[in-house]
Amino acid sequence: MTIQIDSREKAHAIKNIQTEFNKQGFVYFISKLPCGDYCSLDNARFCIDRKQNLSELVGNLCQQHKRFVNELMRANSLGIKLVFLIEHGSKIRSLEDVKDWINPRLRTSPKAMSGERLYKVLYTIEKRYNTKFYFCDKSETGKKIIELLKLGETNA
Repeated sequence: MTIQIDSREKAHAIKNIQTEFNKQGFVYFISKLPCGDYCSLDNARFCIDRKQNLSELVGNLCQQHKRFVNELMRANSLGIKLVFLIEHGSKIRSLEDVKDWINPRLRTSPKAMSGERLYKVLYTIEKRYNTKFYFCDKSETGKKIIELLKLGETNA
């Protein structure tokens, strides 16, 4: 499998991911993707968009909502299944776990998005845009990307 990494990914953020790709013997290159951050050349119709944590995802949903939805709509119009991988840590392993997340912003802003509300938003996005949210710890990101890209190949 040859993996394409979007050129807008920050070099310091993907160092460990590239190390995992090298360790497992996967070839990769960096080039701009129409949507998402990672795809396999064996199935370019399946892409992964990586988020560093739930706080980044909430920021995308609240401050850049139009851009976020446009990316999902662009993926759908191109026939690409876009999924999200959120590196939040060991306590968040599934969409259901998001309900229990305590947004650190709630300490200073009572109107900040709660875990329960975020769960409902993500659930709606999954259904409306034919996407899926996956979760992992940062130490597992490279392995999880490979696992998801292989899954995308078998479901092509």
